[in-house]
Amino acid sequence: MPTEKITFTGHDGLELAARLDRPSGPHLATALFAHCFTCSKDIPAARRIAQRLAAAGIAVLRFDFTGLGHSEGEFANTSFATNLEDLRAAAGWLEGQNLAPDMLIGHSLGGAAVLRAARDIPSSRAVVTIGAPFDPAHVTENFSDSIETICREGEAQVDLGGRPFTIKRQFIEDISKHDLEQAVAHLKKALLVLHAPRDSIVAIENAADIFMTAKHPKSFVTLDKADHLISDMHDAEYAAGVIAAWAAHYLDLTPPAPPPGAPEGITRVTEADPNGFLQDIASGPMHHALADEPLAYGGTNKGMSPYGFVSAGLGACTSMTIRMYARRKGWPLDHVSVDVHHAKVHAQDATAGSRDKIDEFRREITLVGDLSDDQRARLMEIADKCPVHRTLERSSEIVTVMAPA
Repeated sequence: MPTEKITFTGHDGLELAARLDRPSGPHLATALFAHCFTCSKDIPAARRIAQRLAAAGIAVLRFDFTGLGHSEGEFANTSFATNLEDLRAAAGWLEGQNLAPDMLIGHSLGGAAVLRAARDIPSSRAVVTIGAPFDPAHVTENFSDSIETICREGEAQVDLGGRPFTIKRQFIEDISKHDLEQAVAHLKKALLVLHAPRDSIVAIENAADIFMTAKHPKSFVTLDKADHLISDMHDAEYAAGVIAAWAAHYLDLTPPAPPPGAPEGITRVTEADPNGFLQDIASGPMHHALADEPLAYGGTNKGMSPYGFVSAGLGACTSMTIRMYARRKGWPLDHVSVDVHHAKVHAQDATAGSRDKIDEFRREITLVGDLSDDQRARLMEIADKCPVHRTLERSSEIVTVMAPA
């Protein structure tokens, strides 16, 4: 999916850095992502969620709050109130691009921010929180040992995640003023709460408070063993998949009709994990799958292997072809299944004198029904008429070109 680097003007006139992840196919909706406290738009969880939603047709804008990541400004001069203003500015930029946000997603303090800002972004119809605190002031627990110094001296440098940040008294005073209870109770938007029971930064009781305060429609999904930052790729992938599936229920994700004379369709494969082998596969605007390699080969086993997809194509086409013929003949075929095994075998096993290796796809076809021996024999013959079978049997030509930069 294409990702654009953009900037827009934040609350104090400074430029904020952002990434806009666009769908490769039709644009069906837009999401606005708010990152966690002192994090950035580029943390793994944000990237993975954006990629998954883009694969589902949802454009995602993720940006750095003032003073963080690649955005201009000083973090020390920000507050929860300025975060809300930045969030509204991001929504305004999207609206100016005819991409008004349909969904707001917030991680940790970003989750508290989207809950509070949702009422000021009328285009949004759905809100997602990930590890969000019910009380924004909860973040002060990250530097509780320094609060007395901050209040007495006006500011102090604290260590957050191994990095130094200056926290001022105005931040503590501002964040203590924001109560989410009324904002959540009167959200009037579909709500998805994601939280990990083992979150050591924001306890899961916060998720319970958010969920119990909100009115329907609302959903809660546990992230099992995930940490607060959703740093494990498997947990990020799971969260992304849940959000994509949930969003389809509350947003109008019906793809537009193809234009007259549109080609049959494109299968697009996009790298999902540059450190592994996981791939996003989009077949047209409606179908999505994952490809991967087994753990033994350095993959994460999140999807079928490439040869698994080839075998699946052969098996599916075989079953469909047999069913189509039996249906046309009116034969009593109750059920058909096809087991496919792929292996590399020496060509000489098939052709005398050859030393090369070839691909062997072994099909075991099960036919269930009150069929005669002649009918069964004929259906086995029909299996060889399967178009994918014929494609694999004869040589094919693969044309490769480089896409424009």
